[in-house]
Amino acid sequence: MPIVQVEHVSKRFLLGDQLVQALEDVTLSIEPGVFLAIAGPSGSGKSTLLNIIGCIDTPSAGRVVIDGHDVSDRTPDQLADLRARTIGFIFQTFNLLPVLSAEENVEYPLLQMPELSKKERAERVRHYLGMVGLSKYADHRPNQLSGGQRQRVAIARALATHSKIVLADEPTANLDSKTGSSILKLMRDINRQSGTTFVFSTHDRKVMNMADRLVRIADGQITALGMKAEGRWVFVQDRRPRDEEDPEI
Repeated sequence: MPIVQVEHVSKRFLLGDQLVQALEDVTLSIEPGVFLAIAGPSGSGKSTLLNIIGCIDTPSAGRVVIDGHDVSDRTPDQLADLRARTIGFIFQTFNLLPVLSAEENVEYPLLQMPELSKKERAERVRHYLGMVGLSKYADHRPNQLSGGQRQRVAIARALATHSKIVLADEPTANLDSKTGSSILKLMRDINRQSGTTFVFSTHDRKVMNMADRLVRIADGQITALGMKAEGRWVFVQDRRPRDEEDPEI
């Protein structure tokens, strides 16, 4: 059963006095445990689709089902609770609280879970900081960490809530090539070991190459759906011009 189902979703919004069609009749199923990239140029609708999957935004039309829950008619409070317990977020700007240490940033979303004791929270924080290799930096604030270390804190924070889905919006955009590659490898290793579903929005070729599923989007519509088989992309749907096709990988 898919962990995410997006059915005939459209999204429109006003930009000044102009109506913008960000998504148009998008249908997509995401299976549990995949490492999936949603790829497209700026303005293609990839971030809007990610925000709708993450229950940060709501569609103008269509239906969205997350982990078996139809979220189309949920109230903001209901969506907030689902986000807190099911979905983790990693942003290109890290979104860490500057006045908190690394361990306090990881613990922060756990404070919204009253069923967790202080000891349980501390155990989770210790476990996930260790998983991303930052145990020695637990008491460091974000301004004392490198960009790659801050992104690792963000990954630990996303996982600490035991999220089934981690959504990453351009996670390597503010990192140098070497650091970005190490962050991608870390996330793929976590995906393989834990079965956590990772979904990225990106225009970075390195992210696409590391994915095992690829969704191409342009002008608010899905133009291609691909999966990797024996190191090569196999597209089950492909409506792109020939000059936009992906090379063999």
